[in-house]
Amino acid sequence: MSKAVFQMPKPTTITARTSSITNAFVNGIIPTLEPTSDEIDFALEILGMTKETICCAYCGDTYTEWDHFHPLIKNKRPTGYISEIHNLVPACGKCNQSKGNKDWKQWMQSNAALSPKSRGIPDLEKRIERLTAYEQICCPIRLDFEKIVGKDVWQQHWSNCDKLHKMMYDCQEFSNEIKKTIIASIE
Repeated sequence: MSKAVFQMPKPTTITARTSSITNAFVNGIIPTLEPTSDEIDFALEILGMTKETICCAYCGDTYTEWDHFHPLIKNKRPTGYISEIHNLVPACGKCNQSKGNKDWKQWMQSNAALSPKSRGIPDLEKRIERLTAYEQICCPIRLDFEKIVGKDVWQQHWSNCDKLHKMMYDCQEFSNEIKKTIIASIE
């Protein structure tokens, strides 16, 4: 039966992108501090690695990126952490995607899909100890953005985000009406 091998592409909507907009409003204000070579070497040393032995800090697989150890966004708002070496650890794509914006330690010990525990990583406790030391020694920067820019500016920023979301919902309703007209023309 041909239907068994066929699947329609999932239609997308304008409103499906609201989380991307929220993320852009957060990432648009978060500073990025480029590390020095010495800072990178020190971070790797604490994690028990060198440039030659660098691997995913969470599971030990080949690293493909640097993950925000503490998430930049939680509950659609910035956490106060920024992009800087003390808030970044080498990670593989599996771990980075699985962890998302979860607390690193809870995630590592959870049964979440692709978490180190669920994948049976044998030296899990050793990795948690190293990451705990990393967190304590490096002490990632955490800022109170609202205090820095002022309450009015902060509220305006999020009001702009809310306005854009509202406009997206209005545009979606308008698009739905257009789609109905188009569908009626082909029936």
